[in-house]
Amino acid sequence: MAPMSSNGSTPPAIRTEGDSAPPYAIEASPGFAAWLHAAGVALAVTTYQIGKLFLIGADTPQTLSVCERTFQRCLGVAPDRQGGLVLAGLHAIWRFANVIPPGQSLEGHDAVFLPRIAWFTGDVQAHDVAVAPSGRPVFINTLFSCLAAVDEDASFRRIWQPPFITALAPQDRCHLNGLATDRNGLPRYVTAAAETDTPRGWRDRREGSGVVLSVPDGKIICRGLTMPHSPRLHEGRLYLLNAGTGEFGFVDTDAGCFRPICFLPGFARGLAFAGGCALVGLSLPRADATFSDLPLEAKLQERKLEPQCAVVAVDLATGQVRHTLRLGGVVRELYDIAVLPGLRRPMLVGTQAGGPLDRLVSRGPDLPFAALAAAPAAG
Repeated sequence: MAPMSSNGSTPPAIRTEGDSAPPYAIEASPGFAAWLHAAGVALAVTTYQIGKLFLIGADTPQTLSVCERTFQRCLGVAPDRQGGLVLAGLHAIWRFANVIPPGQSLEGHDAVFLPRIAWFTGDVQAHDVAVAPSGRPVFINTLFSCLAAVDEDASFRRIWQPPFITALAPQDRCHLNGLATDRNGLPRYVTAAAETDTPRGWRDRREGSGVVLSVPDGKIICRGLTMPHSPRLHEGRLYLLNAGTGEFGFVDTDAGCFRPICFLPGFARGLAFAGGCALVGLSLPRADATFSDLPLEAKLQERKLEPQCAVVAVDLATGQVRHTLRLGGVVRELYDIAVLPGLRRPMLVGTQAGGPLDRLVSRGPDLPFAALAAAPAAG
């Protein structure tokens, strides 16, 4: 796979570490590391089918740092207000804390994320995730067609569901998947594959039936989409990925319609913003009934383009792809992208026995003996 580039410079060197099994391939277009370094951010990227969380940084303009860890079927990922991360996995919502104080490092890493809390949800098909101002993670509970919060004593707590959903049932009735939060971190918009209220009814209405709803009033602000994903608010505009047509664009809330910005060669999921660009995740189409025979396939054939598994940086001013980070080997699908401000070379510790988690031990403040008798706060 030759990296896409707008110039003839040399692709960056890539330093990798992590679980490494199953093996994967990664390469960047010339200029990607320099752009990421200039933007002053690192990226968190999740895969779908092989369950990998990648942390990607640029400690120099010529070098990319890639750390990967394995978490079963990880999907949504988001930063929290304490400098940590939350991750939606197969049966849990994970929270990772950065244990490196600002301005310090550990073995060259300016952030080390350790797993600290897991809320076990069961397999509710958690998709997008965010952290509310209260600090409590919220997520799209796709199986139960609702917006949910984690809970210490149950699999989840329902917060909201689309008005056309008439029962809280484990039936994936509309394929609710995407979540956009406002600048305060409160849920504001969601995406669904169709306005259907029967078990997996959306699968028969994939093309042109996708919607965007506002939260909490439940108003539909845009219809006519095909497998929409990853709604995100950025500088007052609601962007999203019309994955089934391969389009990145925004919702014209006055006209109630989707305005494409550009076509991208892949099933688009995962959207974040940095350095004047939209970072979009692209996946290879699946050969199954749910994701085949979408308009994306015809558009790829018309343009004589091969689908890609990659993160592309789209210039918001021009709609052109400026940089590309390709993933390959066993990696065929990406799901989400989060921007980690101010980091150059982050690292994340997994839960494997005998790994770094066994040795990274920290001490918190002493707990007064009297505190043991204090009644717990009301939930």
